[in-house]
Amino acid sequence: MSFPTRRKILKSLLFGGTAIAAPSAVFGAIYGRGEGMPWEPLKGQPPYYGTHEDWFFTPDEREAVAAICARLIPSDGDGPGAVEADVITFLDRQMAGFYGRGQHWYMKGPFREGTATQGYQSEHPPAELYRHALAELDGFCRAQQDAGFAALSAAQQDEILKGMDDEEITFDGVSAKAFFDLILKNTVEGYFADPIYGGNRDMVAWHYVGFPGTRYDYRDYVGHNGARIDLPPVSLMGRPGWNSSE
Repeated sequence: MSFPTRRKILKSLLFGGTAIAAPSAVFGAIYGRGEGMPWEPLKGQPPYYGTHEDWFFTPDEREAVAAICARLIPSDGDGPGAVEADVITFLDRQMAGFYGRGQHWYMKGPFREGTATQGYQSEHPPAELYRHALAELDGFCRAQQDAGFAALSAAQQDEILKGMDDEEITFDGVSAKAFFDLILKNTVEGYFADPIYGGNRDMVAWHYVGFPGTRYDYRDYVGHNGARIDLPPVSLMGRPGWNSSE
């Protein structure tokens, strides 16, 4: 079976809206730096995040989530993956904040099984779904392979993720499929998010797909007559060339 290139897939996810609407075959291809903003942990972040020990994931959870992200958007010769983009930091902060708590969502019953077009339907807010699902994933891996997810080979990890996506692997307390869908969506979000939120470190994902970032406007380039325009990406915090201290 042939798949489109990872570059085309990631570009379509960036410019085409939601990632989770893409077909499963597309994600099979995902399994498989130029100029950037100076990046430091917590730079530009609200003070309540503290250090990563104070965020949401335990060390074991963080290791497992990082391994999952690394398989969803792998590092290879074609371009940077979730590891280079530091997606795990984005996810850790998101789970520790209002998104992880479902703070802006209606989270009261009744809870019914929704359709694919209705979005997130779990009774658990995202952080709680992560916590329950990661515990069940760890139990499954240790029962089957006598090791946690992060310690498995890439092929074994891909097989488990595919089993969750295809609903061939199920968990007792929460939906393995719902967790897979959510972490895939969140991984893509962290890969392409503005670096101020913790992921897309040094804007590596924007460099990779040629996205110019959060520029004020493009009036200077309206009359380019279809010619290619190569612009270094700009974060909400700007870029090195705009920093007079450098």
